[in-house]
Amino acid sequence: MIKVYVSRFDREVDSEPHLECYEIEQTPQMKVLDAINAINEKYDADISIRSSCRAGQCGSCGILFNGNGALACQKDIKDGAIIEPQNFPVIKDLIVDKSQIEQEVKDLQLSLNPQRYDSDLNENLTPENIKNTKKVRSCIECYSCLATCPVVKFIKTKFGGPYIMRYLSKFESDPRDEFDRLDESLKEGLYKCTSCGKCKAVCPKDINTFGDAIERLREIACKEGKGPLPEHIAFKENIEKTGRSIKAEGQSFIEQVKNDNGSKIALFTGCMVDNKLHHIGEALIDVLEANGITIDIPEGQVCCGSPLIRTGQTDMVQELVDKNNEVFKDYDTVLTICAGCGSTLKNDHPKYGSDLNVMDISEFLVDKLDTDKMNELNTTVTWHDPCHLGRGQGIKGQPRDILEQIPGVTFKEMKYPCQCCGAGGGIKAGQPEIAMTLAKEKAKMIEDTGAESVITICPFCQYNIQDGLDAIDREDIKAMNIIELLQLAYQKD
Repeated sequence: MIKVYVSRFDREVDSEPHLECYEIEQTPQMKVLDAINAINEKYDADISIRSSCRAGQCGSCGILFNGNGALACQKDIKDGAIIEPQNFPVIKDLIVDKSQIEQEVKDLQLSLNPQRYDSDLNENLTPENIKNTKKVRSCIECYSCLATCPVVKFIKTKFGGPYIMRYLSKFESDPRDEFDRLDESLKEGLYKCTSCGKCKAVCPKDINTFGDAIERLREIACKEGKGPLPEHIAFKENIEKTGRSIKAEGQSFIEQVKNDNGSKIALFTGCMVDNKLHHIGEALIDVLEANGITIDIPEGQVCCGSPLIRTGQTDMVQELVDKNNEVFKDYDTVLTICAGCGSTLKNDHPKYGSDLNVMDISEFLVDKLDTDKMNELNTTVTWHDPCHLGRGQGIKGQPRDILEQIPGVTFKEMKYPCQCCGAGGGIKAGQPEIAMTLAKEKAKMIEDTGAESVITICPFCQYNIQDGLDAIDREDIKAMNIIELLQLAYQKD
């Protein structure tokens, strides 16, 4: 027997939704839709849900499963699962009113007008001039992306969200379309996306809305002089002058350590550690030395290009990739201590011809830590999954394994550890009010765990989450890099 929690609501009689618990027998390969049917049959519950094809093709059975968008006909049921409606006005139980988004699609005329384009265009369509629509045109309109997007959920300002952005990108790429889809995307909030990748993670068709739609629209905006946001221009100016996206506070970390041990393992510091957060780099050296590991920290490395790629300023990315490839080409392994850098080196740089073996520090250290040398810390922590670590690199278990290895550390999982904190996609610099709103939502979640610290592996998340904690008057809870926590564990009395 398993327990399943289902949101119940009838707007004609209820003032607000509530969860009801049901116990059912779990059958092999049981899906959420099967579970709902089983509940209705056993309890005569009359739970309302839309469904049609049962094959993951029509999109009608979109729901929230433990807070994430999913198709009820495709999602495996689990014990303790919480099944709720998508984030639209609820009509009854799991059925929502989608008229608002449908009206927006109508208002934006997100369809081809057969009366307005020349028939010759249709005849002259080629794989080349239509290729950019292919990656984003398999949408089945289940709205899982909209139901999961943190900006759509928490921010009240205008933002079309991944569903509208995908549509606009599709038609911007279609030579038969008559409208200025770029201008429409800017009006719909093109630069309000955090690049969290949650929309792709929940999409039953695996559409990469940020990479194939939003990043592409941002790139076009920059080429046409309509983007990026003014605050993003500073990234590029700094990189052009110094090779780093942020200005140095005194001497850089690489200049300070001048570390060249002849090791075949190298550290890619990233801009934040090299120019601002030297203590994290120093902590890493301490942790590695405690475990008998030597690394090189080579000079000449530059920004990974993430701030440029995410904001559409891609014209000098190839130059950055080539410079870093030259610096690191003779190393067996390149370590990163920033989720954004790691994701960019792994996922974006290969598109520009790089083939470095890149590892996040957590996946490198997880099976190498000498726990006998560690002190007992006697502290309670929780973990924040950076979007570019969990979804960007598929790394979730390793950091938790490391936390479990540290003596005296009590680990408490927060409700939604992978919920975006709002720091990415150029949002922290260009849309600080959005970054703060999402940071405060994350901070409340952290507060609920009772943890003394929140641990992560992303300098941008670390900064933004700390700002969120300070904003809700919880300055006593500290955001830390996992390397800082390990340094404390290895610290000699």
